[in-house]
Amino acid sequence: MKTPSLLLALVALATAGRAAETIKVGEYASLTGKEAGFGQTSHHGVILAIEEINAAGGVLGRKLELAYEDNQTKPGESATAAKKLISRDKVVALIGEVSSGRSLEAAPIAQAAHIPMIAPAATNPKVTQTGNYIFRVCFIDPFQGTVMAKFAKDDLKVKRVAILSSVSNAYSLGLAKFFRETFTANGGEVVTEKNYSEGDKDFRAQLTAVKAAGVQGVFVPGYYTESALIIRQARELGLNVPFFGGDGWEDEQLLGIGGEALNGCYYSTHFSAENTDATVAKFASQYKGRWNNEVPGAFSALGYDAVYVLADAIKRAGTTDGPKLRDALAATKDFPGVSGFTTIDKERNASKSATIIALKGGKATFFKTVAP
Repeated sequence: MKTPSLLLALVALATAGRAAETIKVGEYASLTGKEAGFGQTSHHGVILAIEEINAAGGVLGRKLELAYEDNQTKPGESATAAKKLISRDKVVALIGEVSSGRSLEAAPIAQAAHIPMIAPAATNPKVTQTGNYIFRVCFIDPFQGTVMAKFAKDDLKVKRVAILSSVSNAYSLGLAKFFRETFTANGGEVVTEKNYSEGDKDFRAQLTAVKAAGVQGVFVPGYYTESALIIRQARELGLNVPFFGGDGWEDEQLLGIGGEALNGCYYSTHFSAENTDATVAKFASQYKGRWNNEVPGAFSALGYDAVYVLADAIKRAGTTDGPKLRDALAATKDFPGVSGFTTIDKERNASKSATIIALKGGKATFFKTVAP
């Protein structure tokens, strides 16, 4: 028969063991492949947030542990990654992805498993429409498309534009739709629309037709690799009007590929390290210190904020149980982050301001902020 003191000691040991268990958080991202710039910067933000939270004592007395998978920017890999993280690693939530298309692959897996998923930067409305376990901490394409349509009309003073979008990219098609609707409703004219596919490298045929249409500007709602090549080739063809796009341009490789051809171009995004807000300045300093003086971009900030929003929800839920954690995430209101305050609406989207970036002199420069 065990003595009372021995029983108490065993209970204490068991309790200590449970307290020492980590809370496993899953992340899937494009760490390699054509759009690795997206995944790597988001991943760096995720890691920094987890390290900070653990250094401050963790969540519910437990440290966060990150399990992550590289989807290699390949179609189908995000669903496989989500299945591995949920079934093998037993994660309590998923962080991912920057891409709307890859988020749409993984979202049904998370929804079916009742595991909350937070997309840092997937802006297509369909992502959270997958189900009530799917969230995001960024604005959505209807807002981003509206912002760029108004920017084209009011700031660039253009009335006749072309749209050049990717037929194989849900993000690109959605953003084109919302831009078109707002621009034409405000009296502008979309003179011509041309398409390309992800991975294309020669856009001269489309650009020749765009130039012949006599446009004053071109909206390119694509990702940074194709967008930079498009603008370079446009300049070679003598098409020197302003080009503008969305947050898919957000990567330092945009300038590496496009160079001086990008002068006079603009894009909308979620964050700028040039913002003088004290919270942003502190984050930028910590991020540079952690990642070899790398300047944080929008996806760094959103990956970072996604982890903090999750940690806050776990604290308020008092548990990592899926349904209770889902309810706590849905109740998030005015949570202060480096990309702004996050309030989750009834569609599980976040209402955020947009930042307009100007490209000039080989640099991406803060231009203005547009409130929702």
